[in-house]
Amino acid sequence: MTETRFAVIGSGFWSRFQLAAWQELEGVRCVAVCDPNRERAEALARDRGVPAVYEDVETLLDRESLDLIDIITPVETHSSLVHLAAARRLPVICQKPMAPTLAEAERMVAACRDAGTPFFIHENWRWQTPIRALAKILADGRIGHPFRARIQFSCSFPVFDNQPFLKELEQFILTDIGSHILDTARFLFGEAESLSCRTHRIHQDIKGEDVATVMMTMRRRQEDAAPTTVVCDMSYASRLENERFPQTFFLVEGVKGSVKLGSDYWLRVTTEAGTHSWRCPPPRYAWADPEYDVVHASGVPCNADLLRALQTGQHAETRAEDNLETVRLVFGAYDSAEKL
Repeated sequence: MTETRFAVIGSGFWSRFQLAAWQELEGVRCVAVCDPNRERAEALARDRGVPAVYEDVETLLDRESLDLIDIITPVETHSSLVHLAAARRLPVICQKPMAPTLAEAERMVAACRDAGTPFFIHENWRWQTPIRALAKILADGRIGHPFRARIQFSCSFPVFDNQPFLKELEQFILTDIGSHILDTARFLFGEAESLSCRTHRIHQDIKGEDVATVMMTMRRRQEDAAPTTVVCDMSYASRLENERFPQTFFLVEGVKGSVKLGSDYWLRVTTEAGTHSWRCPPPRYAWADPEYDVVHASGVPCNADLLRALQTGQHAETRAEDNLETVRLVFGAYDSAEKL
């Protein structure tokens, strides 16, 4: 199979981990890093063995032969870069959240669709090892049809220390973590039929919300007799006994039992036969930050799925057309919170 050549656009906090995840795969190679901050781009290229550095995206596209660009930049830059890729009919991967507004996300998807350009979102959360294990339990029917679920990402981790720009976002936790959590809810339980949301701002030195609670009724298939009630708790302002940033906890109740994904990747399945428990830790990579281990490791299977889709023409799980439904939930949550 011909090697897939790509360039990374952006060299900030997440770029080095996403690039390292790509380098775990065969048949794909990063040939350039592009960022207006040349010093930062050169540092990333040097650390990851990438041969070329550019400060301007159009110069990069004119000079390099590419099969793909991977956009890992602030959300306000996504639209122009995706439209540029669409104009050149160049496949594109974009970091989440897709866009700062739903209307802009819809225009991005339409531009790539009209150009026949593959457009993917790098939505890695659903690819976490313990979450995939939980999904298999649900798919196997071990607890029967789920009637209620709680997804919890709540902690006091000082996320603003290593990403201070987050303090300046007018919309924070629902676009940041909510994009992941609501997408994971869709992955596990289907599409939302109703949604309500409450938000709070606890840290007084930030502009956006740092706490959100979303409740949805969700249905995986039309023929399902009943939907699943799903509550998503998200917080960067909660001091809890068992904080394990950046782990996500789950409790799913089904008609035949329940499954719990708790701290340190412990899965517990309870049915009338009793409770069975085991750990599902992520793989360990030397390049991953131990504090973000489960998140960084999930970039490898996420990238593998995107690469497979690009090379075979098959659907990726996180193609932009699908992720648009997650974007609708994010902004639907903001609309709901404003009305409550």
